[in-house]
Amino acid sequence: MELSEYLPVLRTTNARMDDAAAEALLAHGWSARVPGCPDWSLADLVRHVAEMQHFWAWVVRTRAPDPSNYPKPPEHPDDELLGWLDAQHAELETALAGAAPSDRVWTWAPQQNVAFVLRRQVQEAVVHTADVEQVLGDVRPIPAAIGLDGLDEWLGVIVPATLPDGPPDRAHPVVFRVVDAGVERTLFPGSRPFPIAALTGTAGDLLLTVWRRIPLEVLTVEGDGLQAEATIDLVQRRDSR
Repeated sequence: MELSEYLPVLRTTNARMDDAAAEALLAHGWSARVPGCPDWSLADLVRHVAEMQHFWAWVVRTRAPDPSNYPKPPEHPDDELLGWLDAQHAELETALAGAAPSDRVWTWAPQQNVAFVLRRQVQEAVVHTADVEQVLGDVRPIPAAIGLDGLDEWLGVIVPATLPDGPPDRAHPVVFRVVDAGVERTLFPGSRPFPIAALTGTAGDLLLTVWRRIPLEVLTVEGDGLQAEATIDLVQRRDSR
């Protein structure tokens, strides 16, 4: 994706999240479990997204060189969560619209600029919107360009940040065949002479698979699916973002 595409995608995704969260609340209540994050309720998920966007809006708006002065917001009761979520969407979108991608800000990654925040917050919103949609029972397809960008970000940013010393000894290459983009990507290339498995699906389904939101059964699996899951989990067990 081009840098100019991220903010419109974020706005569209945030709006979908607002609508889906309101529908899920009416249908199932705040205590509904989130299938992709079984330890979370709908309230936990909405609160997490609002807090996360509040933080990154502050980072971008203040051009923060580090997070030490971040003013943590008060905890909002459940009956205020939808309004607070919508307000944080607007704050983040406004902050990003008012910044240049090259502006320097603190991030947890080597890339220390607004462009990193923009891409990361788009992908956070895409995956967490799918989380809300799972509660609602209406998971919409993720466009190929967005899904592929998310898969590339997971491979190129999340994996190295989570495993800075490289693949663990138990790692095996896993090939991702992206049918709606006509490309392949590989997790842990070169860690073994041959891949343990090839996973074929849409970019969106592969993105949700690596974030462990959906099972491998939705994909076409060639090779050892259980070992592929274990290899992906080497990343997920260490990632706290």
